Amino acid sequence: MECGRRPAKAVTGEIFPVSATIFREGHEMLGAGVVLVDPSGQRRPLVPMQETVPGTDRYAADVTVTVEGAWRFFIEAWGDPIAHWRHDAGIKIPRGMDTELMLAEGSRLFARAARSPRRSPSHRSALAAVADRLADPAIPAWDRLAASDDPEIAGIVAAAPLRELLTRSAAYPVIVHRARALYGSWYEFFPRSQGVQIDPMGRREPVSGTFHTAAKRLAGIAAMGFHVVYLPPVHPIGTTARKGRNNSLRANPGDPGSPWAIGSAAGGHDAIHPDLGTLADFDAFVADARALGMEVALDLALQASPDHPWVGAHPEWFNTRADGSIAYAENPPKKYQDIYPLNFDSDPDGIHAEVLRVLRHWMDHGVRIFRVDNPHTKPLPFWDRLLSEVARTDPDVIFLAEAFTRPAMMHMLAKIGFHQSYTYFTWRTGAEEIASYLRELSGPAAAYMRPNFFTNTPDILTGYLQHGGPPAFRVRATLAALLSPSWGMYSGFELCENVALRPGSEEYLDSEKYAYRPRDWAAAQREPTGIEPFITSLNKIRESHPALQWLRNLRFHHVDQTELLCFSKRSERDADTVLAVVNLDPHQPREATVWLDMPALGMDEGQRFVVNDELSGASYEWGRANYVRLDPATAPAHIFTVTATA
Repeated sequence: MECGRRPAKAVTGEIFPVSATIFREGHEMLGAGVVLVDPSGQRRPLVPMQETVPGTDRYAADVTVTVEGAWRFFIEAWGDPIAHWRHDAGIKIPRGMDTELMLAEGSRLFARAARSPRRSPSHRSALAAVADRLADPAIPAWDRLAASDDPEIAGIVAAAPLRELLTRSAAYPVIVHRARALYGSWYEFFPRSQGVQIDPMGRREPVSGTFHTAAKRLAGIAAMGFHVVYLPPVHPIGTTARKGRNNSLRANPGDPGSPWAIGSAAGGHDAIHPDLGTLADFDAFVADARALGMEVALDLALQASPDHPWVGAHPEWFNTRADGSIAYAENPPKKYQDIYPLNFDSDPDGIHAEVLRVLRHWMDHGVRIFRVDNPHTKPLPFWDRLLSEVARTDPDVIFLAEAFTRPAMMHMLAKIGFHQSYTYFTWRTGAEEIASYLRELSGPAAAYMRPNFFTNTPDILTGYLQHGGPPAFRVRATLAALLSPSWGMYSGFELCENVALRPGSEEYLDSEKYAYRPRDWAAAQREPTGIEPFITSLNKIRESHPALQWLRNLRFHHVDQTELLCFSKRSERDADTVLAVVNLDPHQPREATVWLDMPALGMDEGQRFVVNDELSGASYEWGRANYVRLDPATAPAHIFTVTATA
C-alpha cells in the first residue's frame, strides 16, 4: 500500500493476493515467488507465483499469515533454466532435432540442481539420478525425457528451483490483527433504556436503567449470536442547552439529553453517568459480557457539552467567536447547541495526551474496541499519531470509524490505522449498485479498508426500512450478514421499528438519542413483526461457515431479473461454499433464472451439484442455469450450502 509507506492489513489466517509485473529480455522462461517474513524475522517458504493471463507478464500468488504482528513480504524473480529447457526439449526431441545435445544440456542442469545445499539428501539423490538417466545413451531418448517430467521430480524442482539472475523486490509491510478486526457481529443498545422506569401518567420523572439492569439484556444478545456489544457514550451528560424529545431545543423535566453531549459537574470522558451506576458497575457489566463470549465496544466521541470540565480547564481547546462565546457544533442548517467541537489545532500535544489518557483509562477497564464518532471531522495527523501509539503498546485494540463521508477521507482513515469503517451499504438497495460497491470493497480496497455493515443506527432509518415492512428488515439483515464479515444492528431492528420523525426524514420518531426507549423483547420473538429468530439463524449460519467470515472471496453471479441478487463465498481451504439468492423487493414475489459462474464455485461448466437451503432445509439439484422464485412474505432469500456431486 502506497509503495510500502503504510502497511497493508490482514488478520490471522487470512488469504490475500500478491501480484507484480515481471519480465525480462528475450524468450527465456521466468520463475517468481512470494516470500513472507513473520514478526519474529523468520523467513517462510517461498510461494510460487503464476502468470494470471498468459502473455501479460502479470504474476500472482495467494499467501496467508498465521500470527498477529508486523509481517513483511517481498517478491523474488529469476530465470528458470530447467523450465526453459523443458519447453525447448518438449518441442525438439519429439521431432528428432538436436536430441542428444538437448538431453546432455538437461543432464547438466539437473546435476547443478542436485548440488544445491538447500535440498535434502534424498532430493539431491533423486535429481542426480535424473541427470544420470538423461546422459545415458543406452536408454531411449523419449524415456530419458519422460524421467525429467516425473511429478515427484517436478515437485522437488518447484520447491527449490534452479535460479539464474535472481532479483528481489523491496520488502513491503503487512500488519496482521486479531480475527475480530475482520469478522464479528455487533449489537448496539442504550443501557439507560434497559430497565428504565417510566410513569405512564407522567406524575414523576423517569428512572434511568443502570448497568445492573442492562446486564440482564446481555444473555438475550448473546443468544442471538452477537460478538460485540456496542454502547453509546456512558458518560455524564450536560444540562446547558440540553436537547429534549425529538431533538427539540427545550428539555422537559426527566428528559435525559443526548449521550453525545458529554460532560457535567459529575465528570467528563473518563467518568460514568451517575444514573448508570459506578465504575465498578461498569466493570461488572464488561465481565458479564465476557462471560457470555462477548466484548464491549465503547463510543469515543471527541466533543464536549458546555458543562464539560475541559471547557473551564482548557478554553483554548475550543473555538471562540467574535462575541466571546464558544462556538457550538453546526452543520447548517442543523445546529447542536448542546455540543462544543474541539479545535485540534490550538493545542495538539495537550489534546493528544488527554485523549490517549482517556483511551488507556477505558482500556484498563476491559474495553478493547472503540467505535469512533465522526473521525472525519478531526485532523488526520491526530488519528495517525494516536492510533500508532496505541498500536505500539496494545495491538489488540480495535477502532471502528463512524465515517459516513467522502470516499477519499473514508479510505485515508482506513490507511492510517482504523481497523474497520462504516460504509455506504446502508443506502445501497439495488442489485447493480450493491454488486458494484461490494466489488470495490472486496477488491484492492480490502488491503486496507474493512467494512462493517450496519443495517441501521440511532441516526439512520432508511426509506427502504420505513416502507418495506418486516420483509425489508429480513432482506437488509441477510445482505449485511452475508456480504460482509462484520455486520451490526441497532436495537429495535429485531422489532422492525420503522416509524420516522416525519416524511422524508431518516430520524426515528421519539429517537432514543434524546429519550428513554423501553422495549418488549418478548415481542421480538413473535412473527411477523418480531424477527429475532431470523437474526439468530443468520448469525448461526455465519458461525458455521468459514467462507462467510472473509471478504476477498466474494463473487457475484448473473440473474436475469434486476430485483434479485446472487452471490457466493468459497473457502477452498475449509471445503466450504455458500451461495445466496436474495429478493430485494420486499413487497412482492420475484422469479428469475440464475446463471452461475461455475469456476467461482470450484466446478466445471457442465457439473451438477446439490444445494441445501440453510433457512428452509430444502434441497435441490442445480447446474449452471437455475430457476428461482422468492416470496418476501415467506422466504426473502435462499442461503445454500453447496455440495458437489460425483
